Amino acid sequence: MSENKIAVTLPDGKRLEFAGPVGGGEIAAAIGRGLAKAAVAVRVDGQVRDLATVIDHNASIAIVTRDSPEGLEILRHDAAHVMAEAVKELYPDTQVTFGPATETGFYYDFARSEPFTPEDLEKIEARMREIVKRDEKITREIWDRNAAISYFRSIEETYKAEYIGEIPDGAGISLYRQGDFIDLCVGPHLPSTGHLGQAFKLMNVAGAYWRGDPKNAQLQRISGTAWADQSELDRYLFQLEEAERRDHRRIGRELDLFHIGEEAVGSVFWHPKGWKLFRIIENYLRMRLDKAGYLEVKGPQLLDRSLWEASGHWEKFRENMFIAESRDDKVLALKPMNCPGHVLIFRNRLHSYRELPLRLAEFGSCHRNEPSGALHGIMRVRAFTQDDAHIFCTEDQVTAESIAFCNLLLSVYRDFGFDDVAIKFADRPPVRAGSDEVWDRAEAALRDAVQAAGLSYALNPGEGAFYGPKLEFVLRDALGRDWQCGTLQLDFVLPERLDASYVGEDGARHRPAMLHRAIFGSLERFIGVLIEHYAGRFPLWLAPVQIVVASISAEAADYAAEVARECAEVGLRVELDSGNEKITYKVREHSLAKVPVMLVVGRREAANRSVALRRLGGKDQEDLALGEAVARLKREAAVPSSS
Repeated sequence: MSENKIAVTLPDGKRLEFAGPVGGGEIAAAIGRGLAKAAVAVRVDGQVRDLATVIDHNASIAIVTRDSPEGLEILRHDAAHVMAEAVKELYPDTQVTFGPATETGFYYDFARSEPFTPEDLEKIEARMREIVKRDEKITREIWDRNAAISYFRSIEETYKAEYIGEIPDGAGISLYRQGDFIDLCVGPHLPSTGHLGQAFKLMNVAGAYWRGDPKNAQLQRISGTAWADQSELDRYLFQLEEAERRDHRRIGRELDLFHIGEEAVGSVFWHPKGWKLFRIIENYLRMRLDKAGYLEVKGPQLLDRSLWEASGHWEKFRENMFIAESRDDKVLALKPMNCPGHVLIFRNRLHSYRELPLRLAEFGSCHRNEPSGALHGIMRVRAFTQDDAHIFCTEDQVTAESIAFCNLLLSVYRDFGFDDVAIKFADRPPVRAGSDEVWDRAEAALRDAVQAAGLSYALNPGEGAFYGPKLEFVLRDALGRDWQCGTLQLDFVLPERLDASYVGEDGARHRPAMLHRAIFGSLERFIGVLIEHYAGRFPLWLAPVQIVVASISAEAADYAAEVARECAEVGLRVELDSGNEKITYKVREHSLAKVPVMLVVGRREAANRSVALRRLGGKDQEDLALGEAVARLKREAAVPSSS
């Protein structure tokens, strides 16, 4: 090969040769016309660069397309720049600060004395579409630091100038130019504004602070969403509309399940139907835990500061604890988690290795002093119930116990309608308790356990608990959204800190391994997920009210009461509606209440000892003998995994 030639290696191992230095766009065109059209950037030796980047050495190359995760991030970043250009053209006195891509779109923070209105957002979006049609070339320029500061000061962009002033002197400053708009950015960016396409939409405007610090000036954040094509944008907007329709706060209000009040910020007022749902779920899990060999316990709410200091939670979680003082000046904390209390129960008497594994479970009431701005319905609260359990076992039992738990968790999720569950392995965080040797053992043991269970996982680096690595179980709901609920954490640290031990086969004392595990995580949050997953239309076994018996006329009222009694006698949750309203009104009202089944009875049904069975969402009704209907509904309402 000639010394001037450049060889590039593609992801599939294929090599292309060029006569000399070559741009990313030329490489894409050499591979294929379709790829060149979809290309937005080029990855050179693992680093994503502008498509115009010239490769002047032999390198590994990959073309980044607009529909790839990296390409989509570039599209969204460019959408932020196009929005900033549109704002500057429409409102020249506005200052531009920073605007990154996000998981589903982009935002930019602006400094402007006048508040942006919904009408302003319409104008900005329209101007963005004009800028895209202009197809302005986007080019990268390297400026001298001081020249960049002077330039941004000259156009009264003081925020940009301030930020650049903190960059070390002598460093080159990366700026991007599109049309008359110049912005500070490291890139990469699209070749031109036309490559952005029209699959974007501005969503809202909200307050923000310069650099996220409440002590700094308040800015206005305009957020939007951008996608590779219109079909993906339409799908996302539909998902947002559907998420709004399914919002658990809205459905909770409509179905009279719960409310959140200013009298107890971050706590839930459960109404009768909502508490019935809570108890159904709690009792279901209690049944599963009993079968799996767990022993239920109950620990106190207030625990002495000395325990939290010994466990390490005082140093780690002090700001999230609610603190109380007793009359004898003892400092107590409302428990934010159950684990130290379970260690105290375990060590209250000396256990033999023959008693292990010991599985202690608790539906523990916990409190965490979450910031008010982070609270969200029943999904994020200050007072919640954990379906917590801790398994005390020998190190040799970790694998078997982990496999058993994973199987239990996946079975429970299936019963609730969640078949798509991902697993993440979270390893040691930067700030942690325990030596590296202890962490090496714990990570290896937990990794071996999940592999022995035959489960695949993705790495979630640095996100382990402060005392041990963990598996995070992420379920996907009906809208394709991910919710991290269950966890399995392996802990060698807390038993050491709190002096837990058992007598081994050799007669000596040993530290147990401790598996922290939860399936729902928080019952409140899991119920919120369920409400949104089912849009309030729960399967029959979960519905707080399973059946409404509705009479058509006054003559059928006594028979309706008899039908309701027969349903209740076999354990069905039933309500009786023998009011004077027309049956069409009753059907509508109970449909809005999302009752799964209505049994309608009139004079004819009373004479025949039958019922007309109507299902939620169905237009037809089925005429059945009373005994047959009750027996069928009893079978349908059976709790999963109860046999």
